[in-house]
This record gives sequence, C-alpha cells and structure tokens, in this order.
Amino acid sequence: MTSCRQAPDPYIWNIPAGFPVPHVPQDNPMSYAKVGLGKALFFEPALSGNGAMSCSTCHIPEHAFSEPRQTSSGSTGQQGRRNALALVNVAYNGHLTWAHDGLGTIEQQLLIPLFNEHPVEMGVTGNEQKILARFETDDYHDLFDAAFGDDAITWERIVNALASYVRSLTSFNSRFDDYAYRQDDNALTASELRGMELFFSERLECFHCHGGFNFTQSSQHVNQQLDLRPFHNTGLYNIDGKGSYPSSDIGLAQISQESADMGRFRAPTLRNIALTAPYMHDGSLSTLEEVIAFYEAGGLADGVNSPIKSPFMGGFTLTNEERIDLIAFLHSLTDERFVEQGIQHSPVIPPRVNID
Repeated sequence: MTSCRQAPDPYIWNIPAGFPVPHVPQDNPMSYAKVGLGKALFFEPALSGNGAMSCSTCHIPEHAFSEPRQTSSGSTGQQGRRNALALVNVAYNGHLTWAHDGLGTIEQQLLIPLFNEHPVEMGVTGNEQKILARFETDDYHDLFDAAFGDDAITWERIVNALASYVRSLTSFNSRFDDYAYRQDDNALTASELRGMELFFSERLECFHCHGGFNFTQSSQHVNQQLDLRPFHNTGLYNIDGKGSYPSSDIGLAQISQESADMGRFRAPTLRNIALTAPYMHDGSLSTLEEVIAFYEAGGLADGVNSPIKSPFMGGFTLTNEERIDLIAFLHSLTDERFVEQGIQHSPVIPPRVNID
C-alpha cells in the first residue's frame, strides 16, 4: 500500500531549554513516526540472522543502554572484544565506537553491529533477504508507511529508523542537572559538591577528557562544529615497555595504522556512569572504586610507566573522604527518569513478524 499525507509534525528534542540541538543528517530528518519504528526494531530479535538477539540484548535500558558484562557476544555466541558502550546522548557524539575516527554518524556506525562478520554480532550478512521477509506483516508495513510515506521495507530505512531512535535517547535529568542547569542549590549533597570540585579541579584533571555538558570530549552540536580528537592512551596496558596494548585490540592504531595511536580509545560520557559497569574498553575494571584507584595510580601495573600514555595520566593522591566524595558526585550524574523511560520504551506487545 502507499499513502499521501501531510508532512509530520516537527520533532521536538527532549532536552532542557537553552541546550544546543544535536546534528542530524539532512537525508535522515527526525520524526516521531521514525523514532517509533526504530524503537520497535531496536527491541526486535527478528532483526538478527538467527532471531536470537536484538539491539537491546547488549544495550539494556536498566543499565543506561549498556550491558553488565565485560565484553558482549553476538547472536551466534561469538565473543566480542569490547564492552558495550552506553547509548546516552549519542546524538551529540562526534565519533562513534571506542576507537574509530572515521565514523561520524550513527547511520555509519550501525552497519558494524548489523553486518559485521568478525566477530558476528547481529549476523545480517548472508541473511539480508530472509530478515527483510520477516517484516512483511501488516504491523510493520503500517510502521514503515507512517515513518517514510510508503510501506517499502529496505535496509536503508531500517538503519535510518534505528539511528533516529538512538538519537532520541537523551539524558538531562540527573540531580547534577538540577543543580547546574535548573539552579536548584539543594539538589546535591555536601559530599557530592566536594566531589564536583575535585572533578573539575586541575589537581585531578578529570574534566579535560570528560568535560562539557555531556561529560565527554567527543561532542558536536549545532553550536560546535569542531570535534577535538578525543582518543587517549590511559596506561591500561604497557606490554613491551614501549606502551603497547594486547594485539587483540590496539585501539585507534588499528584504524589509523599510526604507532602514536597505540592504545588510544575514546573517552565515553560519564552521564549515568554508575549504571554502566564494568568499565574501560575491555570491561577490565569492575567498579567505580577500581576506576578511581586506576586514575590515582596513573595507570594499571606496568601501564603506569607507559611512555605514550596521555599527559593527563600523571596520577594523584586522594584521602578516603575525597574518594567517597568523588564517587558520590559520579552517582549524582544518574538520570533515573532516563532509565525509567528506557524501560517503558520496550514494547509490551511487539509488532508481529513472520517466523522463519
């Protein structure tokens, strides 16, 4: 079926007044209908080759759309090498994934989990037509029709709808936001305020890599066109005394083929960080306490002496009270409403699909 309709109502971002609007590709404008279709697809196991997993398998709403496992595994059981990044304010990310400087849009990034073969994630490759056939139902035809103006089901439209849904996952309702942007002087405790002062101090230098309203150096929006190079070697490894990382994952150097990029990974947002354990690109640190100890030491084990680690990884000394305060501040970045809305996003009655 085809239909003619008026242009959809303009999409209104769920962000505080005065905050910049994220960049959106001109060929994939936001609409409520497209976000709704993307939501259904995000939680849809039929989108994987064998119907065994959905995007939400590794990006769980209760964990701020991350996964409480060290590294993720794909639909066929193949183990990945990286921890699943939280999908928090991804619309503002200037770079996507842990270590790739060539992926500037969510549409580009989505092709990796969908079509990747080494390792297999969603397992679409080789199953493209079989998967599309599953969505030849009245429910999905209606959703595609509402989103795109006709009911044709294509991979380009699936990717665009998923990207629109992921862009819609904005988080600005933490108690820190109440304090910093809504002028509620009582939103943070005395301990959290002391932790905030530590976080933004030159003594700890956390804000250099996790700064700005999104608590990450990798941010772009309509008021900021330039994205600083947000990849850093934090001294997590130093296998050969020259700063090398395990051959299984050498970070940005795998893409750039530049030795200077050995072990460089993107600094993720710290929004909702208390919900997204374990931490680091390989999930090797289990708790926020371990993370703070890691930065205090200026690296991990031999990584402390890495000659190519970030200059911001000089280490520092905290008292027990200061550690408690700093972790308390990080907890104040939790947006409970974001988590509740994420859980509600999961369709109670999913659209029907054709079973293979």
